[in-house]
Amino acid sequence: MSRGLPDEVEEVLDGSLVAILTVVNDRGRPVSHPMLPLYDRSNKKLYFTSSILFSKKLEHIKRNPRVSVLFSQREFIRSPSYHVVMLKGDARVIDEDLSRVWTSLLPLWRRKEPYIDAYLKQRVAFPLFWERAVIEVIPKATYVWRGGDMLAEPVVLDLGGG
Repeated sequence: MSRGLPDEVEEVLDGSLVAILTVVNDRGRPVSHPMLPLYDRSNKKLYFTSSILFSKKLEHIKRNPRVSVLFSQREFIRSPSYHVVMLKGDARVIDEDLSRVWTSLLPLWRRKEPYIDAYLKQRVAFPLFWERAVIEVIPKATYVWRGGDMLAEPVVLDLGGG
């Protein structure tokens, strides 16, 4: 994402509380999941965490890494500028250490959901919920509908993978 995303688009990614992650299931059909997106401006990557209790999407990504991510609902985007943004790209599941790897994303998570620390204190009560995999999305193209105008043609930003 380091090749040319305008600041106002990064603001949308950074300020979004909900994004729709769409994966391809084992029958070749799209399946969409509302999720908390964690955008890291320092390395220009988009992350999600997923409990292993809800792991079907993880298996779908492992089988077919092609995903799209839609940022569209104004009420869930805390950003001075508003655009509808869709990323298309490849994802990978990081699940080597389910009880620890996701904690590297806690600073990003806290910025969006400061109350996460209260839930972390209850980790022992819900241990399987906190066994989490990380989904890392590597965007290949970004579509931007400026001002959220979905009737207009999007601005297409090729990020090196079309």
